[in-house]
Amino acid sequence: MNALVALCHFCELHGPRTLFCTEALHPPPPSPSAQGGAAIPGDRDRDADREGEGLTMRANSSASQRGEMCDGCRSLPASHPGFVSIDDETGIRFLSHQHPRQPQLFSVVRQACVRSLSCEVNGDVCPGREGPIFFGDEQHGFVFSHTFFIKDSLARGFQRWYSIVMVAMDRIYLINSWPFLLRHLQLTIQSLQSTALKVFDNEQGVCPQRAARMNSVFSPTVFPHQRSGNAARSLTSLTQHPNLWASLHSSFSWLLKACGSRLTEKLLEGAPTEDTLVLIERQTEQEEEINCWEGAEGGTSMTQRHQSQNKMGQDFLCDDDANLDDLPDPKFLSLRHLRQVLGAAEFRQLVWHVLMGNQVIWRGADPGLIQSAFAVLKSLLPVGCVRSVPYSTQYEEAYKCNFLGLTPDVPIPTHVSSSEFIVLVDVSTERSCPISPISENDISSLYQFTISSANTQPTDKGPTLLNKLEVALSNKNLSVDVVSHCLLCLKEEWMNKVKVLFKFSKVDGRGREDTQKVLALLGATGLGEEDNVRLLKFWMTGLSKTYKSHLMTAVRGGERSPSH
Repeated sequence: MNALVALCHFCELHGPRTLFCTEALHPPPPSPSAQGGAAIPGDRDRDADREGEGLTMRANSSASQRGEMCDGCRSLPASHPGFVSIDDETGIRFLSHQHPRQPQLFSVVRQACVRSLSCEVNGDVCPGREGPIFFGDEQHGFVFSHTFFIKDSLARGFQRWYSIVMVAMDRIYLINSWPFLLRHLQLTIQSLQSTALKVFDNEQGVCPQRAARMNSVFSPTVFPHQRSGNAARSLTSLTQHPNLWASLHSSFSWLLKACGSRLTEKLLEGAPTEDTLVLIERQTEQEEEINCWEGAEGGTSMTQRHQSQNKMGQDFLCDDDANLDDLPDPKFLSLRHLRQVLGAAEFRQLVWHVLMGNQVIWRGADPGLIQSAFAVLKSLLPVGCVRSVPYSTQYEEAYKCNFLGLTPDVPIPTHVSSSEFIVLVDVSTERSCPISPISENDISSLYQFTISSANTQPTDKGPTLLNKLEVALSNKNLSVDVVSHCLLCLKEEWMNKVKVLFKFSKVDGRGREDTQKVLALLGATGLGEEDNVRLLKFWMTGLSKTYKSHLMTAVRGGERSPSH
């Protein structure tokens, strides 16, 4: 963990001072020269020892330039080399001394020390000025501080003020580690306080200071000398712990190692989208069906299985670059390309039918061209709303598929051609010639597209999603990739509205008046309101079973909870 732990003390003569500091040094990445030869194991230990030697001496010498130090302000003697521990698993070295080894960290720890023992005290969080508190900023780092008192029979008020601070630049990591840090720092603090309390009781038993102070003569000339003598008591003398600093080094080193190991960063892409959930459900159903075939007595032939698998695989056909690349030329490459070939008015009419959930029929002799059109158009819908039959020799009803490709000789039933919920695109060839790889601009010269529908409702008002999409498509400054991302954002926006409407109308069972208020809140009213409502209701059928089941379970749980 990239953090630092320090023990701080409020000296009655010199103010807040840093007594002891433990920091973690991560091993540097291997250099190309180091990779050429094998390293000697003993060299790393000797280097670490040499690096640890004199840290406290340099820190004390630099600190002495900043001001005089008394016994209460000093932890290790000037000749002490400090403490070094090496984690064999990670190669991280934990160094402990009075001050940080890096000059830029000295000011950071110094500021954390001063603030923890002076201004950063909350009476509600820290009653009696003891307890944990969090403060800091992006520039100077964030600090978890725990202030506490140590009993001292010679101190003013019979106690001295200390704090343990952990300084890190990662605010979220430090806040998430609050319970862990609080629990283990309290153990260290309680150990120090209990040890110092025994020494305090022994000293009071030998010479009670309260009675001695009350009987002593008070004068302005004597008081400063009395205070100067009593202020210079080290933490070692207060606890009578011979290996105090070595013990604190072990405690702080373990705290840094454990705190860094308990939480790990992971790259999360967010909750799965409805498209992902639907694809997972379809794949699971497909696998279960295959398992049923394999486990059935006298199961179907391999040919039948292969045909059924291919049929189910067709349902997964969507706006995928790999699928488009696999299709032969000529083909539609994007929504913008389709709009250029059909024309703006015909394109809007076709897309309007797609978004409303009407059946879209393409009839022609080129299955590759029709499949490329479906791949482009299906990018407008959630995966759960797509039911496709790419190319068939007979008509399929609308409840089976909303994208249907037909051969040129398949007749359209009368009840279908007269329905306003059907749009037919007839693809005819302008001339008879062998199809060869051509550029995208040649499609309009090879084919003629005729769009027909019995729908009499105007398609120029809405829905809002279509209006925004056409603005993006008509903007030539936006690339195809940018338009694709724009469409993705629009789909996510309207799927969120679908979820709200489903929860409100289907799960909660609200009335028409309340539903109208929700539609207004979602921005589905106004111009193109009827088309927006039709889109929301159609897209509601594409919600995953997982989401619906989760929502219903949560609602039932909420209904049962008040009775407990």
